[in-house]
Amino acid sequence: MIIVDRALEIREREGAPIRVGIIGAGYMGRGIALHMPITGMRLSVVCNRSLSQAERAFSQATGEKPQMVSSAVRLEEEIRKGNPAVTDDPHVICDAEGLDVVVEATGEIEFGAEVVLRAIDRGKHVVLMNAELDATLGPMLKARADRAGVVITNTDGDEPGVAMNLVRFARTLGYEPVAAGNIKGMIDHYRTPETQQAFAEKVGQKPKHITSFADGTKLSMETTVLANATGFGVAQRGMTGPKCDHVSELLDLLSPAAMLEGGIVDYCVGAAPHTGAWVIGYNEDPIKQQYMSYFKMGGGPFYLFYTPYHLPHVQILTTIARAALFRDATVAPQGGPRCEVLTLAKRPLKRGETLDGIGGFMSYGWIDNAKEARAHRSLPMGVSEGCVLNRDVGRDEAVRYDDVRLPEGRLCDRLRAEQEARFATADQGPGGSYSGQSG
Repeated sequence: MIIVDRALEIREREGAPIRVGIIGAGYMGRGIALHMPITGMRLSVVCNRSLSQAERAFSQATGEKPQMVSSAVRLEEEIRKGNPAVTDDPHVICDAEGLDVVVEATGEIEFGAEVVLRAIDRGKHVVLMNAELDATLGPMLKARADRAGVVITNTDGDEPGVAMNLVRFARTLGYEPVAAGNIKGMIDHYRTPETQQAFAEKVGQKPKHITSFADGTKLSMETTVLANATGFGVAQRGMTGPKCDHVSELLDLLSPAAMLEGGIVDYCVGAAPHTGAWVIGYNEDPIKQQYMSYFKMGGGPFYLFYTPYHLPHVQILTTIARAALFRDATVAPQGGPRCEVLTLAKRPLKRGETLDGIGGFMSYGWIDNAKEARAHRSLPMGVSEGCVLNRDVGRDEAVRYDDVRLPEGRLCDRLRAEQEARFATADQGPGGSYSGQSG
């Protein structure tokens, strides 16, 4: 983005680069560190439970040996000196003066919610590399950020951000976005950490993370983030997910009525270019259609715009700059939840079993309109871990709040209750465009 790079150059010349702290030094956290520093931006501190992982992030990125800090005062001192630092206490990053942006890159919901709220309360912009947290609690966290006068946003490089950039691009051109989503290679709801072990080792990630990609949970989290940012819903529980050879075929495969009813999020399977995100824009002006046909965009009135890549650990740098320099969120909820991610059983579940959460052996997440989720008291996948079943649940059946006993004392449950109460009377998406499945 041209305006961002020019603004970063100015910050560099003024000797006032954006100061960034990362919480989480796993696969994505290290990837982000690897691409800093850049002009006008510096990575000041990395937090991780294992300090060796935090130190590794700096050594791979810059070869520097960071200073270990255990207090906000000590971190502030290192920031003033221009020295990189590491800590195992996320509160140090949240509390320290001199940091502009906190990146939450753990993928955890309970822990992530706690540190994000603390960062917001301390007046820091927050970038989420955590679709799970955003899909579960994003509307409430956004309300808290608005109240504190700071930005909270998901990232340019993950599919929701790539799609949201296309949404804004299409609107700028005069084409009203009516559908948006992801390109997936495959979905198999019944994959487990055992089936994904070998591939996880090959790519250097945790089996649970890879399982959440394969079983459709991460897709549902990402499209929920996108739905909450655009105001779109889904045409049916789980979306339609058509198979196609190229993403452009979506123009013939998605329902015009569903798109025009208020917009939908969806995905396609197996389509070239095999990665990235897409948006369908609508314009029925006959003269504009002639021009678009001439430029090989099709006959209209629906037009496809797509980006053939997504690079979360690289494009997040633009997100950080947009938040810090322009107070511009790449992708954030526009109000209450439009969609939710339900908890569906991978196998028959028995009373007394404890759910093992995202990417586990027992359940997968699947998107639905928020109205339907609320009507059936569906248990969000993001709060499912640790819940104890008080009845048997059949395979592919949606688990409800009434089916479980929640763990005691969790912040995520308090925030969900607050989110439900705050947005109880809000319009939460189409919801009535199909007959929702009970379960």
